[in-house]
Amino acid sequence: MTSGIHHVTSITANVQANVDFYAGFLGLRLVKQTGGYEDAEQLHLFYGDGAGNPGTLLSFLVWEAAGRGRTGLGQVSEVGLSVPPEEIGNWLTRAMQAGIPAEGPSQEFGEPVLRLKDPDGMIVKLVGHDDVTADPISGAPIRIRGVTLLTDQAEETAEFITRFGYARGEKSGAVERMVSDTDVVDIRAVGGFVPSISGAGVPDHVAFRAVDVDAVRRMRLSLRGFGDTPVHDRKYFLSLYVREPGGTLIEYATDAPGMSVDEAPDQLGRTLMIPPSDTARAEDLRLMLPQFVMPGEERFPPRDLPFIHRFHRPAQEDGSTLILLHGSGGNEADLMPIAHRIAPQAALLGVRGRSAEEGVNRWFRRFDANRFDQGDIRSEAEAFVAFVEGAIRGYGLDAAKITFVGFSNGANLLGAVMQLYPGVVSRAILLRAVQVLDEPPQADLSGASVLVIEGEKDPWALRAPELLRALREAGADLRAETLVGEGHELGQQDLQLARDWYQGAVA
Repeated sequence: MTSGIHHVTSITANVQANVDFYAGFLGLRLVKQTGGYEDAEQLHLFYGDGAGNPGTLLSFLVWEAAGRGRTGLGQVSEVGLSVPPEEIGNWLTRAMQAGIPAEGPSQEFGEPVLRLKDPDGMIVKLVGHDDVTADPISGAPIRIRGVTLLTDQAEETAEFITRFGYARGEKSGAVERMVSDTDVVDIRAVGGFVPSISGAGVPDHVAFRAVDVDAVRRMRLSLRGFGDTPVHDRKYFLSLYVREPGGTLIEYATDAPGMSVDEAPDQLGRTLMIPPSDTARAEDLRLMLPQFVMPGEERFPPRDLPFIHRFHRPAQEDGSTLILLHGSGGNEADLMPIAHRIAPQAALLGVRGRSAEEGVNRWFRRFDANRFDQGDIRSEAEAFVAFVEGAIRGYGLDAAKITFVGFSNGANLLGAVMQLYPGVVSRAILLRAVQVLDEPPQADLSGASVLVIEGEKDPWALRAPELLRALREAGADLRAETLVGEGHELGQQDLQLARDWYQGAVA
């Protein structure tokens, strides 16, 4: 029976820091970057040996700027990588030189162990193991040594893990070691501990190896009584999912087709792949997914600014920038596809609103659909102005070539910024905007050029005429369009009008 770990999947909140740690510090190879198969707008990275072999793979779902998860019951708590025992001291020295938190070395089950923390706080153990050699080029660990599962049902969890080719081994305190032909699973009994919470720095699941599709089918039949066991084609492997009695999510994944099914072995990880079901929007996804650079490559470092943001640089830039403000429930990547169609050679700076309403991203608080928190609007407008000034300095933007694009709640904040801070926004596209200021100040917008597009049937447009009147009275060069028969959502007419207006405004 094929046994052992296929891969371990975790969550990161900072893709660049993740790449710098796993590909840079540890020296693992990035062997695949793809849109997620559950959510194609979520980047998924795989690291491993040069061929991307099962048993070497660490994968990460990228939840940019996500909160830290909680280590607890029903999860993988630690991931171990094999290194030659004599290298443990060298790795400690490297960690200290790089400022990476380290603990140890210590001895566990007769093996030297050095614990490191990755940028998200996840524990990565380097385990000295006699039957392993490091990558001959990078010196990186190239095999997974094992994982640790936290459970309050240790006996049931251990018995369940035997289904995947593991035999029960030694015990040390509260830990029982399960052993396969290639690696180990440590079952740590922690009765009374808190349950885990998904988030950055917390492993999502561990996948065990299946020899082929028939093995997956047989496993699924044997798991009747263990709840839902969905099977998914992930292109690089077919797998089923199940939760073991202690709650940890377990995957059972085939070795084939493997990571080289869509890239040559010497080109693994160099191209962003899009799931087959999402090929129709591949161009949009390549804009929306976060960019990163590999260690040693020229980089464009992000700046520490008061709003979460994402900077997208096109292959050919013309020096212009579109600053994008999403609608309620959106994020910093939402408007990138339409913005790229408006200005294909512009850099795109997507910004995320800081006011959360029942978990929904917004730009300011509201009391109901047409009553807004005036104090919050003014404080967030002030913070956004500081963000713009910091972005111009930090990213070297040409202020004269910036156009602001806002949709719905984001457009509302832009309208408020224009009235409260004349001169900050000199060119703007406001999509489905309304007046949110109850007592707008007298402003001089004689130097501003604005396109406002409304939907005739937009149910949220009660205060749209107020904004148009305020902009006109302030002297803005205003073009207002109402789309007959359209509502609040954006469509092709919005794109065409915005693109034509932009080309004229920047000419």
